[in-house]
Order: sequence, then structure tokens, then C-alpha cells
Amino acid sequence: MADRFDLLIFDWDGTLADSTALITRSIQLAFADVGLAVPSRQQASYVIGYGLNEAMRFLAPDATAAQVAQIVDAYKTHYLARDGEIALFDGVAEALAHYRSAGYQMAVATGKSRRGLDRVLEQTGMGAFFETTRCADECHSKPHPQMLEEITELLGVAPQRSVMIGDTTHDLQMALNAGTPALGVAYGAHPKADLAALQPLGLFDTFAELDGWLREHG
Repeated sequence: MADRFDLLIFDWDGTLADSTALITRSIQLAFADVGLAVPSRQQASYVIGYGLNEAMRFLAPDATAAQVAQIVDAYKTHYLARDGEIALFDGVAEALAHYRSAGYQMAVATGKSRRGLDRVLEQTGMGAFFETTRCADECHSKPHPQMLEEITELLGVAPQRSVMIGDTTHDLQMALNAGTPALGVAYGAHPKADLAALQPLGLFDTFAELDGWLREHG
């Protein structure tokens, strides 16, 4: 059993799965389909981690409810056409197996929908590693602390004995709001400087660096 943490809570997109580019491009194509101004890559990357409706409303604050629904539908079409191509970052499967054998509990807190997360967990075969998962369509969207609060309560682990691991400021702010330590990864959606400003316990440029830290300090 780990000395510092009992529970590892992972974001999915951009943290375990190399999906940032597809999500960003799918957002841009969806806006083009609906005939609205296409967000920049930086703008589209910023909303990764939000629930879909929250993300599109953020990017198009003046859009009608009908337009937001159209954007969401178009995004799903573009994303689902290629989501089978998404790979886990190198070393993820082996690392999760190690953490399980080392005695950690593990969970996922993601901006994906329940249907979307279940789909990728089945595609990757990673579902068996996680005791529980929380998604944006069954909880408040990040950075609200509900996902982390429900996970830690369900698994009976104190927030201070849990750690949230993610690639966006939304992940790290959610951890702060929940009183949970956090680790940031700078190979996903948000710039390293923005992640550093939220003062995570560690900030890593590759999954291998994160894995090394967890094995030594977790």
C-alpha cells in the first residue's frame, strides 16, 4: 500500500488518452458546420474538461439554445467518426496495472459523458482498473468539486489521502475546491504556466515522468 495516497483519481482526455487534438479539431469543425465563428485551437483546447454543453456555451456565449444543441450534435458526429483512433499515452496500461498491484484504489473524473467514457473504457480495456468513475453529465462540470467529493465519499478515502491528476486548470481547480492534492501534466490541453499557477504538488512533461513520481513519492 502506498504511504502518501490511497486513491489516484485520473482525468481521461489529455491525461491518460492522447485525444486533445481530435477534441479540438472536432470543436472547430462543429462550429464551422453551424456557421458560427470558429474558435482558435487555444480557445477550443481551453474548454476540454468541461461538459459538452458548458464548453459550447463558453465558446459561443451569444448563441441560442438551439444553436448550442446543433454544435453539440455536430461535435459528436466529428468526434465519434475518429475516436477509435485515439491511443493511450505510452506506458499508461502498464502503470495502471502496477498501481493496482501496489494497492492503490483508482477512479476517473472526466468531462466526458457517461456514454462516451464507457465507450473508451471498453475500447481500451482499462475499465477494470477503476473502482468508480464520474462524468460531466451526471455531476456538476469541473471545476465544481462534486465529482471528487462523490468519489472519495463512495470509496471511503479522505480527500487528503487522494490525489487528482489532470492536464487542465479545471482539473487542478476542482482539486483545490475539494481540498484534494493535485498533480498536473503539461502534455495535454492547457499550457504549463497556467497549470503551475495553481501550484500542484508536481507538474510533468510526460506520462513517464508522472509515473516515476508516483512510484517514488505516491
